[in-house]
Amino acid sequence: MAAAAAGGGSGPGGPAVPLRSGRSIPVLGLGTSHQGGYSHDAVVHALQKCGIRHIDTAKRYGCESLLQKAIKESGVKREDLWITTKLWHSDYGYENTKKACLESCERLGVDYLDLYLIHWPDAHVPGKSNREVRAETWTAMEELYEEGLCRSIGVSNFLISHLEQLKEDCVVTPHVNQAEYHPFQRPQELVDYCRSRGIVFEGYCPLAKGEALTHPSVIQLAKKYGKTPAQICIRWSIQNGIVTIPKSTKAERIEENCKVFDFTIAEDDVEILNGLHDGRHVSWDPSLIV
Repeated sequence: MAAAAAGGGSGPGGPAVPLRSGRSIPVLGLGTSHQGGYSHDAVVHALQKCGIRHIDTAKRYGCESLLQKAIKESGVKREDLWITTKLWHSDYGYENTKKACLESCERLGVDYLDLYLIHWPDAHVPGKSNREVRAETWTAMEELYEEGLCRSIGVSNFLISHLEQLKEDCVVTPHVNQAEYHPFQRPQELVDYCRSRGIVFEGYCPLAKGEALTHPSVIQLAKKYGKTPAQICIRWSIQNGIVTIPKSTKAERIEENCKVFDFTIAEDDVEILNGLHDGRHVSWDPSLIV
């Protein structure tokens, strides 16, 4: 996917990939998390010094209101930012989804979300099937999209079976599916399915929570290209056409993670990295969710 590698357009935050919603999502973002804490200074640094304009968060991470402070302090205008947050399963269902979206906007200090995602395919609602709850929830997401409160909508950790059900039950195809993606977890069948339906695939955990950084093949390629193992993994992900959101709470690591647009990994070396796939998850495994 050369368009994603080079960018289907470019904004202040670097290359961007067009979505079916008519918006373009920056191909590189900054992930946030409830694990490993939260660094206000790192987010401000990413926005002010690294040109990051794409921030990915979620209600579950508990840092939406902290991000509001960091964004304000950075001085970056709202219209120059891409803000993604996610709906946690405790808020699934039609009415709850509408309410949760407004609450996330309030915590983030914004009037709209660039992208709102259903975080996980398992609904945990007694007496109702996951499919039923996902359809109800997605109907509310469709309305939030039509109203402009969410400029784009999508899902996270959804497999082909979950996307097929949504296709049968609802009207709007998700604009994005965000899932785990790194050299050991390269779900190519899911990526191909998403592309065939115009769903942009976004990958989290591009460094496999650090596991990929010590793999001999990654280290060897880092030496060959004069880059760090992290830069190799992120560049590989982007060259495979994946919107990529590495996480870090350290300013120097974020700077390193952003310096991935000044080199290209040769096709043979991309294939070496593609060949590392062994199906392992370093995050959640959605394959048991019906």
